[in-house]
Parts: sequence; C-alpha cells; structure tokens
Amino acid sequence: MKNQVDKCVPPTGRQAGGKSGWLLTLSLAAMFGVLSGCAGPPAAVTIPDLEGTFGVGSILSGKTGRSVSLEALVADLARARIVYVGEKHTNPAHHQIQVQLMALLHQHHTRLTVGMEMFDRTYQAVLDQWSAGELQEDAFLQKTQWYANWRYPYPLYREILDFIRHQRLPLFALNLPGHIPARIRVGGIANLTPYDSPWLPAEIDLTHEAHRRHLKTVFQRHAFADEARFEFFYEAQCVWEETMAESIARSLTAAPMLVLAGNSHIQYHYGIPERALRRTGAAFRTVYLATVGDSIDLGIADYIWVTPDASSPRNKGRGTE
Repeated sequence: MKNQVDKCVPPTGRQAGGKSGWLLTLSLAAMFGVLSGCAGPPAAVTIPDLEGTFGVGSILSGKTGRSVSLEALVADLARARIVYVGEKHTNPAHHQIQVQLMALLHQHHTRLTVGMEMFDRTYQAVLDQWSAGELQEDAFLQKTQWYANWRYPYPLYREILDFIRHQRLPLFALNLPGHIPARIRVGGIANLTPYDSPWLPAEIDLTHEAHRRHLKTVFQRHAFADEARFEFFYEAQCVWEETMAESIARSLTAAPMLVLAGNSHIQYHYGIPERALRRTGAAFRTVYLATVGDSIDLGIADYIWVTPDASSPRNKGRGTE
C-alpha cells in the first residue's frame, strides 16, 4: 500500500473561544514549512509496515495505516475518556500540536481536564492555584520550582499552560518526586527508606515482557549496564509509570482527560495507558508525535502525527522521551 504525503503544510489550528476570551491562533503551517525545508524534498518518517514515506503533517491511523484528517482524528479522540498525546520534550512542534489538540478537544468537552508528566504530586496545590487564575507566570515558576524539577525551558510549555489558565481547566500532577526513581535505579525498591516508600504506587506490575525488552535495549546503551542493575532500572521505570497511571485514576472525573507525557511512556500502550486502564477501565486513545527521520512501527500508537525535527540539544531536562 502506498500512502505518501508530500506537502509541507499540515492542518492548522482553529480559534478556541472561552469565558476568558482566549484566542488561540496557531501558526503551525508557517513554522512547519520553514523547519521542514519546502524548497527541497520533504523529510519524512518511515514505517516498515507500509510502502512509501510520510512527510510533515501526515496523520496516520495505527490500526489501518491510512491517512486521516485532523477533523476525523479529533472526532475519534473526543469519544475517549482519556487521550494521551506524546512528545519529544525538546521539540517545540510537539508542544504546538499538543495545545492545538487541547483547544479542539475543549470545543467538544468544555469540562476537559489535563494531566501532565511535568509536575509531581507535591505541587498539586500550586497547579490548583494556576488553574484558578490566581498566579502569574513568575510566581508559578517559583512555586513549582520548575528549573529545579522539570528543567526544560519553560517557553516550550508556555502556550499549553496559558491555555489551561485562561480556560480554567483542572490541571493534575501525575509524577512522583524525581529523587525516588533515581534512588530505585541504584538500590531497588526494597532499599527505599521509610520516608521514600509512601510515594510508591499501590500496584507495581513488573511482568510485561514487551515493556521489559524495550527497556533492556534502552538500558544497554549505558556504560554502566549489567544484569543486576537492569532489575533496579526496570523497577524504577515501572514505579514511575505506575505512579502516573495511579494519578490519572485518582484524578479522572466524568469529564475526559488529556494526558501529556513523553512518547516513551505512551508507545505500544504498555507504559502509562494500559496501567491506567487496569485501574479505571476507561477507553483511551494515544497520539504518537513522530519526528522526521524516524523509523517506527505502525502499531506504536493509535495515531501517528509526523512533525519536523525542531529540537535543540541545549533543551535538557528531567524526563525520558
């Protein structure tokens, strides 16, 4: 099957009205056109399951391999209780798509809630203040200690968080304090102190073989790799993702939830989505934001959206992508 998109311009954003008069106008087309270099052949993503390559702006169904329109994508996402949109943390194009989808889902569900990997649970009270419009940006950065925790440049996330504040969307912290996974990686769950143990999720599944194989590949890229330390590494990853799944389950209301997290946490459903499903039974969809030059499996997500590579190596922070 040949399924190729050669245009450099993807679907653009739409205006999103609201009680605060917020106007969302996303210049995705202009940004993508510059970054992908429309003067020459467009860069693309390769999917071994399909013939051809897929240029910037392509949206593909992971189930059928067919191109879908933005309208069809949003219509399907709007039927789910939980929508996961991934990211490469350093890619501004990914955050533009996230805020675009948030605005479009908000048009379907005015009571939409948002969960973000970027904050740990200790900051929930601050997020509540932000959603209520009680904080300005400087105070928000100070109270969340953004550059001590997430550390990626705040401008990458500014439009997302501004939309949440202007629309008064409930915002939920999904993560656990960063020092907990770091301590598990070097000593395992069994050696956590009584101070750290209460942060552990009630359920921790260490038995998913495909998830384990993927993380073994990631682990082996490190110079410190050995079999004994892999078990600690894997425990840390599972605690991390189980905590985010537990946070989603605790925060889920009758309204749909949009979850923003690194691509690695949503791929193949085995990171956060299946762990949240085990707790909630809530239908979900995943959107994987692929970067040109990638070669990925069609089944990596329910939808694949091809984006330019706009990342900066200087934009370093806490999360894995």
